[in-house]
Amino acid sequence: MRTIRNGLVLALGITMTALGATACSGGGGNQQTPAAAAPNEHVDLTLATFTEFGYEALIPEYERLHPNIKITHRKTGQGGPYHQDLTTKLAAGSGLADVTALEEGHLSDFLDKGSKFNDLSKIGPADASPDRWLGWKYDAAKTKDGKVIGYGTDIGPLAMCYRKDLFQAAGLPTDPEAVKPLFATWDSYFQAGADYSAKTHKAWFDSAAQNFNAMVNQLPEGYISTDDKLAVETNQGIKDAWTKVTDAVAKGESAKLTAFSPEWNTGFKQGAFATKVCPSWMLGVIKEQAGPENANKWAVTAAFPGGGGNWGGSYLTVPTQSKHPKEAAELAAWLTAPEQQIKAFQAKGNFPSQVKALTDPALLSQTDAYFGGAKIGELFAEQAKKVQKPQYKGPGDGQIQENASSPALKAVEQGKSAADGWNQMVEAAKKITR
Repeated sequence: MRTIRNGLVLALGITMTALGATACSGGGGNQQTPAAAAPNEHVDLTLATFTEFGYEALIPEYERLHPNIKITHRKTGQGGPYHQDLTTKLAAGSGLADVTALEEGHLSDFLDKGSKFNDLSKIGPADASPDRWLGWKYDAAKTKDGKVIGYGTDIGPLAMCYRKDLFQAAGLPTDPEAVKPLFATWDSYFQAGADYSAKTHKAWFDSAAQNFNAMVNQLPEGYISTDDKLAVETNQGIKDAWTKVTDAVAKGESAKLTAFSPEWNTGFKQGAFATKVCPSWMLGVIKEQAGPENANKWAVTAAFPGGGGNWGGSYLTVPTQSKHPKEAAELAAWLTAPEQQIKAFQAKGNFPSQVKALTDPALLSQTDAYFGGAKIGELFAEQAKKVQKPQYKGPGDGQIQENASSPALKAVEQGKSAADGWNQMVEAAKKITR
């Protein structure tokens, strides 16, 4: 999710291909990967995830397929505190799980610590080859020297969700195809919002930060440049996005709700906003927070301002702290195989990043009655294919989103000028990357 993770977001057995030599480098220097367990030797593995990965039914299935393996699942809440704890344990050299999940927004904080993770391209099963995943998903987990530290789980392809009843009351089209022109570009989206808010005196979207995050994620380069320098002040795309979003706030388009706060949750039930940036995992959030009384009021369409993008998704890593890296890599590979990721999608809505999964009838036939029977599998598979390559996210990227841009936009919603809010974000970002 995943970023529900803040955030977006699936059990057939697979026979694991035997690994080659296990004495390859597991980290930096001359460190050697521990030897694999003997056949049928009992192995205890730990798996650490946050929010919802959809693994509850998959873990016992894996244990049935591998009777000698016992998995302890450490599942925690929101991603921010989870990743802070990982940083502490990584520095301490102990405490990390054998298989440790990383959220894509925080991945950059760990890619420069590649020596602390096993290279899965060397110790993982042969069937976990690069062509299992969408190219941009696989490449995003590579360190600068080419080491693969994570197997991709889900992704968060972007679409738009909207309240059909609120659209109808405002004289707007309600059919998913008919609303697409409103969401063609950010200019058309915010103009439609200005018209809606002027007519109804109601909010068009939930929060400035949610839209801004999606807009920044679409840029070729984000908060951090490819040479790991802070790019907030030099990246014109970020400044343009800031201007568009804060202009919309000034026109009354924002409900001024902090994402995942109690007030934001209640806003779904009360119809506090008419549209919502919708990575695939957001459908589950909407259903949970809006409740059964709002079924069929929400709709989703295969359109997104600017063409598409990705927000959310995670990876499974095997830290060099693991005493059973071979077995841990096999578990991570199995959990991220297409068959298992489809199961996770069906369980929790985490959209798979695997190429075969995106063409599997089990995925494409998936519908959601809550959203009027929308073909959500087909819809998000279409949106996923619009993402061409990952945006480079250098160290501190996720922290800037959570602790610089989002608080600054909240301040603007509470009355601070757009110019002062921009300066607040810049200064906060500088402290993070100092």
